[in-house]
Amino acid sequence: MDQTQAIWIKDPLSIFADGAERGVVVRGGKIVELVPRGREPATSDTAVYDAGAHVVLPGLINTHHHFYQTLTRALPAALDRELFPWLQALYPVWARLTPESLHLGVTVAMSELLLSGCTTTTDHHYVFPAGLEDAIDIEVAAAQRLGIRVLLTRGSMDRSQKDGGLPPDSVVQDEDTILADSARVVAKHHQRGEDAMVQIALAPCSPFSVTSSLMRATATLADKLDVRLHTHLAETEDENKFCEQMHGCRPLDYLEQCGWLNARTWLAHGIHFNASEMKRLGKARTAITHCACSNQTLASGCCPVCEMEEAGVSIGLGVDGSASNDGSNLMQEVRAAFLLQRARYGVARVSHRDALRWATRGSAACVGRPELGEIAVGKAADLALFKLDELRFSGHGDPLAALVLCGAHRADRVMVASKWVVTDGAIPGLDVPDLIRRHSAAARAMHAG
Repeated sequence: MDQTQAIWIKDPLSIFADGAERGVVVRGGKIVELVPRGREPATSDTAVYDAGAHVVLPGLINTHHHFYQTLTRALPAALDRELFPWLQALYPVWARLTPESLHLGVTVAMSELLLSGCTTTTDHHYVFPAGLEDAIDIEVAAAQRLGIRVLLTRGSMDRSQKDGGLPPDSVVQDEDTILADSARVVAKHHQRGEDAMVQIALAPCSPFSVTSSLMRATATLADKLDVRLHTHLAETEDENKFCEQMHGCRPLDYLEQCGWLNARTWLAHGIHFNASEMKRLGKARTAITHCACSNQTLASGCCPVCEMEEAGVSIGLGVDGSASNDGSNLMQEVRAAFLLQRARYGVARVSHRDALRWATRGSAACVGRPELGEIAVGKAADLALFKLDELRFSGHGDPLAALVLCGAHRADRVMVASKWVVTDGAIPGLDVPDLIRRHSAAARAMHAG
């Protein structure tokens, strides 16, 4: 596609933006014009894409995932377990990851996400068995082939079972190795500026798998390198008890002691914060990823989204790992978040537009990319177009509401930086049956040991 050619996404069925009833004009990776009702584009020489059958959203942004877990979906040994025993069942399987199986796992995850309307995704990779030292490099290569925008986090664990943690020795690394590789991947891959397609963040896994020394050193390194920080926090009551026993304080206090309570940080889950802790998060401008499907699958609890937002906390959405969801479909996550939070707060406080906002502008705040997640002039030309031509949509009234209420799950077209990366519900050049065959074989080999 000629990046200098302006494209008018014309006359959509509906669009999640104000003053763009006749669509948007994109050029050079940016949105250059909104076309209001009754007007023609002021931009000259535009190509036209007829969006009359489409609902147009800003590209959805996934702010928490573990790509490699696509290889262990619905694993019998991990079924019907809460978080800690669930992890203990899966760590030995994840220790068998190889470069090839990881490549297949991340390709499946990112492909699923793209096909669900996701244009930017994070990943939290923290398992580094011997031979998988280049895990982040493998992820970068896969993202570049697919054309998805990514914020890949260099995760880490250095507290194994012998130190009172959960993971086995085979999947953890020492602090010096972790910090050196963190600096390496940032130097090699991290892009800056509004056009960035690949960014890196630093992400020690959790209070129960990481030492205080590594938490503090990672915060210092992130500040030095000017990159974001990410970790799991307040996901379960077991985690609260662990922090109180190990560190003598609650998880948020521990986070602050380690130098993490700031605007550089976003946290996965955030279920078990009290009211005063939410106010501290809002004051620090630390954001939260709500993982509705994972939290329900593991029975971890329900993130208090409305109280968080009232306290000034930005809320994004994440599909979480495909062993706790067990999918990588961000549009389905929007519906799950809507239903869970509607049940908690009632019809007056949560609408379908809130759920879409969490997956777009809210998620953009999590990843520190204000140029994403909104259809407005000057923002990135990242768009997801959905058709309403399935049985599930028949008889709908409001097209935008129908996406959430009727259960949209697959985008027809997806654009990243003005380039179509999904067309007619497929990723050009991706042999899906072959990918499924190879990915499934790799998963079976891991399960067998």
